[in-house]
Amino acid sequence: MAKDEAQDHHGSHQDLLWKHDNVPERARVDALIVPTIRTPAYLNTAANLAARLGCPLVTLHSRAWTNPAITARKLRRDIDLIAVDVPGHTRLGLPKLETSRMLSRTRFDRRTDTSAKRNLGLVLSRILGWERIAFLDDDIEVPDPDDLARASALLEDYHAVGLAIGGFPDNSVVCHAYRAVGGEQHTFIGGGALVVSTARNQSFFPSIYNEDWFYLLDAEKGIQPLGLTGHVVQRPYDPFRTPERARAEELGDVLAEGAFWRLDEGLSIPDATHRHWSQFIAKRKRFIDTVLVKVQDDFTAQEPGEKDRMVASLKAARGRLEYITPDLCLSYLQALADDRQQWQSYLGDLPTGQPVDTALDVITRLGARPLHRPVRRPKKLPPLVITAPAPAPASIGVAAPELACEVS
Repeated sequence: MAKDEAQDHHGSHQDLLWKHDNVPERARVDALIVPTIRTPAYLNTAANLAARLGCPLVTLHSRAWTNPAITARKLRRDIDLIAVDVPGHTRLGLPKLETSRMLSRTRFDRRTDTSAKRNLGLVLSRILGWERIAFLDDDIEVPDPDDLARASALLEDYHAVGLAIGGFPDNSVVCHAYRAVGGEQHTFIGGGALVVSTARNQSFFPSIYNEDWFYLLDAEKGIQPLGLTGHVVQRPYDPFRTPERARAEELGDVLAEGAFWRLDEGLSIPDATHRHWSQFIAKRKRFIDTVLVKVQDDFTAQEPGEKDRMVASLKAARGRLEYITPDLCLSYLQALADDRQQWQSYLGDLPTGQPVDTALDVITRLGARPLHRPVRRPKKLPPLVITAPAPAPASIGVAAPELACEVS
């Protein structure tokens, strides 16, 4: 990476993680939760994982191509499937969050429901008493199912453990373009393959791009104790298919990268001032401009129209950046801190140890039609037997440094 690029962009935040290449212990996974907008065929991987781990599979559906009833008929019957049709937010009884309200009906309004689905999964887990859950995107392959069980074992020491995402890189549009022109760009853990302790981690997913990064933050320490083990494979997609993707990502990318920049430097996010955000926005502008010039001058397209799509996407991100101000960044992060307190209070008031149908009723807004799920009789097979993890070595218990699907 050139010196000027290093001054304007951090291509890796890996130093914020504790990595574990050899984790012999395994622990139970209470549930596998998959937000989806795709056909049931995309859920076969998750169904096979649930059968291997002997845990329920929760699939959260919306839009035209996905359907709980069809999913219940198509997926293997030896799993405990909880397939839920997720309606618009007006029917969900989740807290009204300031981070959503302040962006609603603005150019920054988030029009995907990935965050709502993941939050719904968190609430279901709370009511049903699940303490170790795994989030998985429907375009992720897991070569070794036991990697999820090993990640679960690490929850003895961490609030969340991610699996390294291989295959197609999991980055924003701007970072994909940076890598394409030779930039040193890594990935971070995220909601696409993430095992979390619902007891320790009582955060939420805000409705913004990089919602999983914000879920992993800690209001006081900066970032929660995070681990990394195992690996998964992301299926390919075209990040430059439409410039709208870059526009929709820009605010979340600026906020997340600006916050993690502070963490990389050993600084506090809450102490970030107007000056920090003013300087970071200027860095972001230079960074996008540098990548854009390199794409225009140096990039050799592998397929027709690829270079033009990259240029259009970078210009879209640059255009949206013009509307992002330091005041907006400060206001959003304050709203995020306030919402986190509200969310924790909401979780504390929820009933626990309830059956699934009761949980769905609780999540439904008062007076709205209850959430729907098809009921089927699973053909039970013996679950995977996993022994309790042995006490962790002292090296694993080292405190983490102080301070992830979008469904593609």
